[in-house]
Amino acid sequence: MNPKKRILIFNVNWLGDVLFSTATIRNIKRNFPESFIACVIPIRCYPVLKGNPHIDEIIIFDEKDRHKGVLGKLKFIRLLKSKRFDTVFLLHRSFTRALICKLAGIPERIGYFTKKRGFLLSKKIIAPSMEAMHRIDYYLNIIEKAGLKLEDRYLEFFVSDGDREFVDNYLNRNSVNKNVFLVAINPGSNWSPKRWPTYYWAELADKLISAFNAKVIITGSVDDIVLAKAIRDSMKEKPMLVCGIFNLKQLAALCKRLGLFITADTGPLHIANAVGTKKIIALFGPTSANLTGPYPGKNAVVLFKDVGCRIPCYKVFCKDNRCMKAITPEDIINEVRKLVN
Repeated sequence: MNPKKRILIFNVNWLGDVLFSTATIRNIKRNFPESFIACVIPIRCYPVLKGNPHIDEIIIFDEKDRHKGVLGKLKFIRLLKSKRFDTVFLLHRSFTRALICKLAGIPERIGYFTKKRGFLLSKKIIAPSMEAMHRIDYYLNIIEKAGLKLEDRYLEFFVSDGDREFVDNYLNRNSVNKNVFLVAINPGSNWSPKRWPTYYWAELADKLISAFNAKVIITGSVDDIVLAKAIRDSMKEKPMLVCGIFNLKQLAALCKRLGLFITADTGPLHIANAVGTKKIIALFGPTSANLTGPYPGKNAVVLFKDVGCRIPCYKVFCKDNRCMKAITPEDIINEVRKLVN
């Protein structure tokens, strides 16, 4: 009997991008249904793939701590070598990751060609422009050009019964019944130019409560608590703050309960879309919805105002953030009216 093919997927680094890669993971598994599949991700992305039935093992690459420096990388190389992978799909374009896989003795190394790392790949895929296609397709293109068959292109995020029970119990304790118009606003972002102004969030949340009798929840991580409190303190009405209370899996369970989720271009947007949130309003400024927007977008409305800037824009220290300020609370309220009607 032939042993199972052992496949490694060396993934990318950000929550949204790892979520986009779930279509690639699923399609690899469908091409090799009897294979053993492992996926390398940073620790912060672990919840995105936890519980994914197409993955047999998740391997953490911690290049900021235990795998930092030469000795840390050698330790990680030894780990991969011990697992005897036959093939690696490199979704990340890093030279270091390709070198690690070469030194780990993985014979088939498939990924996008760059001048620096081309000699490290056994199968070189010519990279399209990162601005030429949606990020889902950018990762799927690697395996399609490698000769694999693609059957579909949607995201997956898996939630346990325990996560759903945690959220249901929390909402019940806070007297949030299932008949209320439940709206979550997600004001945070890992990148400040993508953030909508705090005073806009406060104005919007007040209107949602007063005009639509909505129950408004402000979501986010522990890092967003200060921002969420600033929004609450600028409001006339009182929202519910859950920043730091729900982890990503529980946030996904909450999204299944929502009537509406309002957010900028950030990981939770794609989590909400992946679990089928009833309605999503996504605020886009410096990033392009054609590249990183919700997909499929049947439940989502993307709001974007052309202010004359080149999009996507990667100015980390934008002086006025006018692309986000151009979207007004009334723009969102108009979309909510359509939803309610």
